[in-house]
Amino acid sequence: MEIEHYLRQHGIKVTKARINILDILCENDSALSAEFIFDEFKHRKINIDLSTVYRSLELFEKKDIVRKFDLGCGKYNYIIKKEDHKHIIQCKLCHKKVEIDCPMQQIREIIKNTTGFTSVNEELNINLEGICDECKKKEHKKSKE
Repeated sequence: MEIEHYLRQHGIKVTKARINILDILCENDSALSAEFIFDEFKHRKINIDLSTVYRSLELFEKKDIVRKFDLGCGKYNYIIKKEDHKHIIQCKLCHKKVEIDCPMQQIREIIKNTTGFTSVNEELNINLEGICDECKKKEHKKSKE
């Protein structure tokens, strides 16, 4: 990926820091913390403030370039957004279907941070059902009558 072009395409001003942050994220398959990225800058002998890393990651999230994973306790990891696996949730009453992102990457990150396990393999066969807002409202109106 041509990083400078990619940043411009998303309406982001091109800076050396932003290029390097995206480069580090692209080199890694797993989600990374701002602190890890900051340490990578040190290894590359590039001087940058940790606050610049945080601001850039927040901008990338706002521009839909990265996905942010909440690990709890105020800790977050970031990963480049790719075409992700999706799941479908279906309303039990009207059979309306809605596509949702698969949370498996976030689950892997939580497992890694809480247990130290990596390369978590999973076999998922998930059927999601619920009642959509419209049907809930209809049911609520019926119960009031």
